[in-house]
Amino acid sequence: MGVKLRKTRGKFYLYIDYKGRRKCKCLGTDKRLAEQIRSQIEAKLILGDLSVIEEKVERLFREYSAQWIKQYAEVELKRSTIIKHEQVLRLYLLPRFGSRSLKAIRRDEIKVFLAELASKGSLSRNSLRLILCTLRVILAHAEEDGLIDKNPAQKLGRFVKIDREQQTKPTALSREESERFLASAHEVCPAFYPLFLTALRAGLRRGELIALKWGDIQFGADEHDPNRYILVQRNWVNGGFTSPKSRKPRRVDLSRQLRMVLLQLRDQRLLEAYLSGKNSIADDLVFPSEAGTVLNPENLYHRYFLPVLQHAGLRRIRFHDLRHTFGSLLIQGGSSIVYVKEQMGHSSIQVTVDIYGHLVPGANVSCVDQLDSAPQTPANRTQTPAMEERGIPLQVIDLIGGPGGIRTPDQGIMSPLL
Repeated sequence: MGVKLRKTRGKFYLYIDYKGRRKCKCLGTDKRLAEQIRSQIEAKLILGDLSVIEEKVERLFREYSAQWIKQYAEVELKRSTIIKHEQVLRLYLLPRFGSRSLKAIRRDEIKVFLAELASKGSLSRNSLRLILCTLRVILAHAEEDGLIDKNPAQKLGRFVKIDREQQTKPTALSREESERFLASAHEVCPAFYPLFLTALRAGLRRGELIALKWGDIQFGADEHDPNRYILVQRNWVNGGFTSPKSRKPRRVDLSRQLRMVLLQLRDQRLLEAYLSGKNSIADDLVFPSEAGTVLNPENLYHRYFLPVLQHAGLRRIRFHDLRHTFGSLLIQGGSSIVYVKEQMGHSSIQVTVDIYGHLVPGANVSCVDQLDSAPQTPANRTQTPAMEERGIPLQVIDLIGGPGGIRTPDQGIMSPLL
């Protein structure tokens, strides 16, 4: 191993010869600095650190993003999330950065890229955030792998902040509107009335309704049995079954009305199964399509949901707003925020508060009036309850310490012998 320092034309050059691998680097005109660098590199080579002589291969963004999808995304992320990242890469990131090396992607270039997308006006703020998120997470993994020194997309979220005024806000039906909606569903599409009732009484997402199976429902012994619930443990997204949005199952209490309707539907399905030679329907979907297959979410929305809204004379809302109606009616009925959070399966109670906090009944002046109801101690009462329990008689303040009186009302304090 050789690490030598030579001066040529006023500049110092470092020559490294390590097991047949050679490298030369110019260190400038400062001799002291050149000597320090030589000592440091020599120490690293002695310890086996070959980073000073190894050349890092320039990786293209296109190659590394494909590697990231296979090695990380397909292992750690849900399929629906992977599809979104792949779409962002195909439409936006690869056309711009695909042929560039990871080291060549600069922070100011990313800012210009985001500004150009925002100026077109065709993308929402959430779409811009997803584009930035995909780019940031890929470059973050490249930083962890040592391919880049710093993530240039880090902390750029302020350039794509959501405009709260333009953000889509949830819309909830009132109790009277929800009953009109259910009545219209019973007339327009009676076969899907149980599905819409489940959406309003249990707050399941559309994909969770489509993926619900009979084995997920606990009916209880009767309508008075509190042990009746729906176990939400799967979701239907992008043509496949996956876990719920929170990645964990939840229990949603089954109301008496919903229990009765689903029991009638279950008995009908059981009879059909027995006639066809089946002994169980636990693995069958509760709400299949007319052909018996998995229900298409778009068909559910356009063929059934919108006609029911029109028949009921209601404004056009999203299917997801049936879930918001469930949460809103729970809050207005006096349910606690914690209970609503558990029933809806939110990731944190902060999400529940942000969405439904404005519906919590406010306090009034009676709350501060209760502070005035504390019992007042009479002015002539000097003895504590503990003194009264010990049988010490009440005494008047004027006689304590006066002529012929005692200075201490508690005789036990005057002498330990007492």
